[in-house]
Amino acid sequence: MDPALSDPLNSSAETASPSNGTTRPPSTPEGIALAYGSLLLMALLPIFFGALRSVRCAHGKNPADMPETITSRDAARFPIIASCTLLGLYLFFKIFSQEYINLLLSMYFFVLGILALSHTISPFMNKFFPANFPNRQYQLLFTQGSGETKEEIVNYEFDTKDLVCLGLSSIVGVWYLLRKHWIANNLFGLAFSLNGVELLHLSNVSTGCILLGGLFIYDVFWVFGTNVMVTVARSFEAPIKLVFPQDLLEKGLEADNFAMLGLGDIVIPGIFIALLLRFDISLKKNTYTYFYTSFAAYVFGLGLTIFIMHIFKHAQPALLYLVPACIGFPVLVALVKGEVTEMFSYESSAEILPHTPRLTHFPTVSGSPASLADSMQQKLAGPHRRRPQNPSAM
Repeated sequence: MDPALSDPLNSSAETASPSNGTTRPPSTPEGIALAYGSLLLMALLPIFFGALRSVRCAHGKNPADMPETITSRDAARFPIIASCTLLGLYLFFKIFSQEYINLLLSMYFFVLGILALSHTISPFMNKFFPANFPNRQYQLLFTQGSGETKEEIVNYEFDTKDLVCLGLSSIVGVWYLLRKHWIANNLFGLAFSLNGVELLHLSNVSTGCILLGGLFIYDVFWVFGTNVMVTVARSFEAPIKLVFPQDLLEKGLEADNFAMLGLGDIVIPGIFIALLLRFDISLKKNTYTYFYTSFAAYVFGLGLTIFIMHIFKHAQPALLYLVPACIGFPVLVALVKGEVTEMFSYESSAEILPHTPRLTHFPTVSGSPASLADSMQQKLAGPHRRRPQNPSAM
């Protein structure tokens, strides 16, 4: 995941102007409410479904299905790397032509977006294929060396259904590349967010606190201390943020006055919420208190961000409000229930589902954690083949 994704919410209703230099008319209250409500809903979808999918994230030999575990050392270094990347992008935009930089980035995210969207829609597309669909298996394998020194560089398994999903995703990719339409941008942004929540796993709650705490300082400094974050967010023409027009009611799909939310403000709290869902399941109490608590905390924190931003008419670092809510609420619940020790001793690397099959081959279940747990218990009760657990990187 690009460490420069933690962009602030930004309302441009009062400051933006069209290219002809005339002042843009202010958005209506209805349009603003629709934009903010849509951003909130779009932020919740990848967190909820990404958390569910993270529980069943495969540990098979296909690197596309294996999660990347974030250790405490990774978490401590992440804000520093993010700051260097953000400052580098800022300097690039100041020194070089913004047009050529965005052209290069568009091609880069064009490829990444197609792959991310294809992986996202695969589980949903499977139920539309007929039973007699000629589904063939393929394997893309690159190795280095020979004999005993031979090692795998790329080992990717896919099938005909995956190729169909890739083709559909390519249509969206071409639409985004040619038009830069905000709907295509959001489709890619949602795919990036869901894949991030699904495939990035925090090793434990302490690591999550380190990561969120560090990015809390990072977000506040770069938004309130400088104009770097806002400048990059406005200049960066790539699907690293969700946008929604505040003048949709007046201009329809051709609206151009956007409110936006950086993907980092979705993925970073999202991987922590997903960790708490896996912790809930590890307790084997058939209750999902910490998941629902942290999910509600995210709604509260993002809603507070939108409210403060609208009142003060200034871009806000969303993590300033999200981090205390997403950490504080679950810890408070753990204190009340006397489960603080269990929470901080839980290790995600010792998950209760170490050998689940690929997500695209699971039967369809409803979207609640309870039904998810029932489906997993039934799957574990049947015979399954043990797969090697080789570490991989995204």
